[in-house]
Amino acid sequence: MQRPNASFKLEVMLHELSLPGVFLAKPTIHSDERGTFQEWFKASTFEEATGFPLDMQQGNLSTSRRGVVRGLHYADVPPGQAKYVTCVAGSIRDVVVDVRLGSPTFGQHVAVELSAENRHAVFVPVGFAHGFAALSDATVMYVTTSEYDPEIERELNPCDPALAIEWGVAEPIMSEKDVAAVSLADAQSLGVLPTFEACTEYETMLRDAWVLANEEAVQ
Repeated sequence: MQRPNASFKLEVMLHELSLPGVFLAKPTIHSDERGTFQEWFKASTFEEATGFPLDMQQGNLSTSRRGVVRGLHYADVPPGQAKYVTCVAGSIRDVVVDVRLGSPTFGQHVAVELSAENRHAVFVPVGFAHGFAALSDATVMYVTTSEYDPEIERELNPCDPALAIEWGVAEPIMSEKDVAAVSLADAQSLGVLPTFEACTEYETMLRDAWVLANEEAVQ
């Protein structure tokens, strides 16, 4: 499909959700007799909202049957792993949980619907756990800021009562790994949660490096 006429304004609007640093991206969708076109990610918009670029290192695509729940997954910080997630077929209930020990919003979560119809996307920062439930047969595409490393990958039980997440599916279909995952309280006891301080320092480092790179570019 050809790109639409340059006179048509394309943009991705980023809206910060109730968890600081978590953004919902809403694109402008152009439709004509051929079909549709959109920008599902725009570096300049992302950088303006967060203060640093999204350094994409790996792209993933998964298909899920209706009723499947994947997650909750997060990574050790450092190095952490941020994600930018969208649904390209069907619909999902996408969930982000703040697991940064010491955070004012520790243990809280946000949930949004991502679908092939609304074309929305979610940015998941480092220090947050992510998961989704397939509300229909669904295809999910996402990019990450680091390559997959099982040594730093962590799991939380998505059905942990303390998290009180409404997944929107009657009988969740989950992997053995996710079923056996620990609760948030157990993860805290085991000392495997990222800290608010470490995540804040990491993002400050990203912002400082981005400012320096821009200053050097104009010299």
